[in-house]
Amino acid sequence: MATKKSRTVDALKPFRSDPTGQELTTNQGVPIADDQNSLRAGERGPSLLEDFIVREKITHFDHERIPERVVHARGEGAHGYFEVYKPMSKYTRAAFLQDPAVRTPVFVRFSTVGGSRGSADTVRDVRGFAVKFYTTEGNYDLVGNNMPVFFIQDAMKFPDFVHAVKPEPHNEIPQASSAHDTFWDFVSLTTEATHMVMWLMSDRAIPRSLRMMEGFGVHTFRLVNAAGKGTFVKFHWKPLLGIHSLAWDEAQKIAGKDADFHRRDLWEAIESGSFPEWELAVQLFSEQQADTFDFDILDPTKLIPEELVPVQRIGRMVLDRNPDDFFAETEQVAFCAAHVVPGIDFTNDPLLQGRIFSYLDTQLSRLGGPNFHELPINRPRCAFNNNQRDGMHRQPIGAVPVSYEPNSINGNWPVEVKNGFQSYLETVAGPKRRVRAESFKEHFAQAALFFNSQTEIEQEHTIKAFSFELSKVSRPEIRERMVDVLAKVDATLAARVADNLGLKAGRAKAPPKLNSKISTSKALSMLKQEPGLVATRKIAVLAADGVDVVALNAMRSSLGAQGVQLKVLAAKLGSLKGTDGSAVPVDHSILTMPSVLFDGLYVPGGAKNIAALSASADAIHFVQETFKHCKPIAASDEGMQLLERSHVPSTNDEAAGVVTGDNGRKGLPKVFLNAISRHRFWEREKVDAVPA
Repeated sequence: MATKKSRTVDALKPFRSDPTGQELTTNQGVPIADDQNSLRAGERGPSLLEDFIVREKITHFDHERIPERVVHARGEGAHGYFEVYKPMSKYTRAAFLQDPAVRTPVFVRFSTVGGSRGSADTVRDVRGFAVKFYTTEGNYDLVGNNMPVFFIQDAMKFPDFVHAVKPEPHNEIPQASSAHDTFWDFVSLTTEATHMVMWLMSDRAIPRSLRMMEGFGVHTFRLVNAAGKGTFVKFHWKPLLGIHSLAWDEAQKIAGKDADFHRRDLWEAIESGSFPEWELAVQLFSEQQADTFDFDILDPTKLIPEELVPVQRIGRMVLDRNPDDFFAETEQVAFCAAHVVPGIDFTNDPLLQGRIFSYLDTQLSRLGGPNFHELPINRPRCAFNNNQRDGMHRQPIGAVPVSYEPNSINGNWPVEVKNGFQSYLETVAGPKRRVRAESFKEHFAQAALFFNSQTEIEQEHTIKAFSFELSKVSRPEIRERMVDVLAKVDATLAARVADNLGLKAGRAKAPPKLNSKISTSKALSMLKQEPGLVATRKIAVLAADGVDVVALNAMRSSLGAQGVQLKVLAAKLGSLKGTDGSAVPVDHSILTMPSVLFDGLYVPGGAKNIAALSASADAIHFVQETFKHCKPIAASDEGMQLLERSHVPSTNDEAAGVVTGDNGRKGLPKVFLNAISRHRFWEREKVDAVPA
């Protein structure tokens, strides 16, 4: 019998599209002349609702995922409260910013941007930092990130950016990573993204903890007082635990060892009573001041250096309660940039203008209709009444026969409020045009400011990050084009990256002269900031039978008084026998809790203890990896022998973060505590003698 040749029939071929050689059009086939800019009133005026092209583009984009969020899909949240330090009535009439005795409830959701709900926490990415204030005047959503700028200037380009950074469409790879062709193709052609890319390639993109990162409102907003006077404002969140990062090698290993690292860290801190805190800070400035800056305050790819406008801390936020139901609260919470209260208003930032529309549209799709505000997590804590009716998932039952205004049947209730929300009175004039303001066209000065503000160690990390990401790009022309972009930021940066990519150094040309009054800004460097509190840092204790209990207890007592947690790791769970015969409980098996999940290491003495650890490959690797990731290490008495066995210098060196000695019962805990407060000793990255 003849064998039939099998052939797969492409049943979808009639539906496949190929835009090669075709004009750009709307979904209705209307040719598009400008796909770069929203329609606005004047170069720096507000975006116009009649812009059917941007509305169609963003509407389609907002509805691309059901029900998972298109961006910020992976997140975790917590409840808490906010309290202002002193009345802010000079600048705003917002009620929650007036009375220090009032605690305003909040719900905060942290998130990554690019990955799906199933991706890992520690990927290199922007982190969302969204705060919902349940105020007495309605809900206010401050929807921000852990970086103060963004990739694009106009909402028209937001779908393009997200499409580029998402996994490659043909194979959905790589997940939650920007290290691929489409992202770098887009940013190398869209140079307004250069400043944000510098932040993304810095250690800001791999935070140690969600509790140890800053938050920013990104856009310029307005505060409006009772007299109608407006003041420009930039919002900041400053963590009391300081700003700290992971090492890149460490972040990658954590993604495999504990993909829920940040989620678990936040949950456990709150459950233990170590409530995370941030201070709300503002940069306040007038329109006259804004006119003196050499950048446009409406450009979301720009920040305002703190040397130009100091940051004032005006209140604090405490997260003190975990959700009871992840889906009902963290997953169903709906943030919207348009949710403001009297006393807070928008500016004509073209990205913000698009977000005001986009977020609401997204929630309509993701949560099934217009009544998402009636879900418990989204419901205002104050009364809300209007004539809106019906729709999917409607919960209130109408008790009166009218749903219109004016009416006489119900006494015209609900009625307008004389002191309700009033938009800031701003004069707007200009021709309707699709245009990018001239003041938006400089893309490299603040990127250079950011890089120049970093320490040598931070710059080295940024160079390695660019080299890592671009080495994953398969198309040579994209790598070359991106190096050319970096040359406009810093010649050394471009030359180093080019060399790592095997490109000719000649492609890295000297950057043009930049128009900037400030060459460096201390606030842009993580390592130039105060270290913050040490509470909730986790220190691993390697131990076996015969561990020096006296030294261990002395270290636990001293560090515990400052909120530092010591966790005993051993080959097996259960308990160990100490030098005094007492039982020492084991917290974790060394096989399930690697060094990357801790902030430091302590090795107590005891001859039998160290003999067992020195014979353990797992213990030796633990020490070496801790050293490689530049974390503080302490060893007392015989514990120093394990460091030597691991090829780690055992000589006491506080500057290098390795503290040792025979005074484990006296002075060593205090010295070790000082080392922990430093978080990392990045200088150790230059030591090549220690394998890991």
